[in-house]
Amino acid sequence: LHCILFLLTAKYNATIARKIGEALKARPPKIINGPEILNKYVGGSEEKIREQFADAEEEYRKLGEDSELHIIIFDEIDAICKQRGSSRDSTGVGDNVVNQLLAKLDGVEQVNNILVIGMTNRKDMIDDALMRPGRLEVKVEIGLPDEFGRTQILQIHTSKMRNSGFLGSDVSIPNLATMTKNYTGAEIEGLCKAASSFALNRQIDDIKAKGDMKFDVDKISVDMQDFTKGMADVPANFGVKEENLQKYFYNGICNFGPIFNNVKGSLEAMVDQVRGSDRTPLLSVLLHGKPSSGKSALAAYIAVHSKFPYVKMLSADQLIGYAEAQKVEKIRKIFDDASKTPLSLIVLDDIENLLSYVRLGGRFSNDVLQALLVLCKKVPEEKGRKVIVIGITSQLRDMDSLGLKDIFNVTLEMPNVQPSEIPTVMKHWTPDVQQTNVNQIAKSMGESDIPIKKLLMVLEMALQSDGGVNEDSFQSALIRMGYTSMGF
Repeated sequence: LHCILFLLTAKYNATIARKIGEALKARPPKIINGPEILNKYVGGSEEKIREQFADAEEEYRKLGEDSELHIIIFDEIDAICKQRGSSRDSTGVGDNVVNQLLAKLDGVEQVNNILVIGMTNRKDMIDDALMRPGRLEVKVEIGLPDEFGRTQILQIHTSKMRNSGFLGSDVSIPNLATMTKNYTGAEIEGLCKAASSFALNRQIDDIKAKGDMKFDVDKISVDMQDFTKGMADVPANFGVKEENLQKYFYNGICNFGPIFNNVKGSLEAMVDQVRGSDRTPLLSVLLHGKPSSGKSALAAYIAVHSKFPYVKMLSADQLIGYAEAQKVEKIRKIFDDASKTPLSLIVLDDIENLLSYVRLGGRFSNDVLQALLVLCKKVPEEKGRKVIVIGITSQLRDMDSLGLKDIFNVTLEMPNVQPSEIPTVMKHWTPDVQQTNVNQIAKSMGESDIPIKKLLMVLEMALQSDGGVNEDSFQSALIRMGYTSMGF
């Protein structure tokens, strides 16, 4: 008996299994969806497991080694092979199904004409005994297609358009393959269908505009603009969602001084190190500083410009309403997904909020804390997989007391804007302001520094005044925000 477990993150699992059968010149495979095995009658689920093996066992008893190869495919095998003892009901049906399958895979009666293939995307849910040697011992991970794979998938799904003359001349399959980073095969198929729909809608809109009710099939053309719209309609669920990150720095990044440039350059150098070095599978950075100093904006900027296949920014708003166990599971899933791609970057925004940390009384979520302490130090199991973790906090001392500071390899402090650096920020934010006003505002700050976000808010409020940005409007804006020039 031969067994394989496919760990899937893409579509076409049954297709892959069928191709294996064709290559082995086996019988057409039996494909069993996991939930179909379950039966409401006592012993019915176990009987269905035995039925799948019956004909192969009968043939082996008659013909021995001359019998044909039988392929049995269990799709969504995690539905019937959960960890024994994990079920909350008292029937024990799930455990019995696992026991029956184990007996067939590695029981007393051994047959040599069956290939069992299990398919799942939840390896963690499967009973450990099922993956021991002699059972589902061969594990094959089918990950996201690379650029070459995406090119092939796009060519398959656009072949009918191309052969029928419906594919626009401006459509470049190699360019689409580059643009569809982190797309699965199913998502690429959905993209092609969406592009076709947009092309048809455009033809219908033209007919309505002209008042001509005749539909001309020959005028249909699926152009590059249709694929661009389709990408917005069918985004990749795995990896980078740049629009979610760009909101953190939609006003751009201002290199306002040498200390800031050093922090930014250090982060960029670490990203390059993880990308280029085979000796750095895991690198973690803790970015700390005063509130509103632009830590999240800089981390999001570095994440977007890293061009890593997988980038996730975890913030406290994504965990609102979650129970402790659900929070831990969501954090664990992000780190697990990161280990599935060659290059990954995870940003933990406002770690103190992720922990539900409250300084008064020192209350926090210990479950989330323990999860971060373990996951931030976990090196990817697969060779060649690399992860960089950027943690962000405004309460370094408190995070140090919780032991979080020590798990990061590097600690960087985000600086405030010094008075001498205010002119640089003002030229970035309000380029039309007069140099005299710039000098007066910088001088009025004395020796007080100011977080970049607060400075930008003060400048924007001053810009809305009748006289524009000058010393008086700047000071008035400070007062309206509840500060004075020396109050930061």
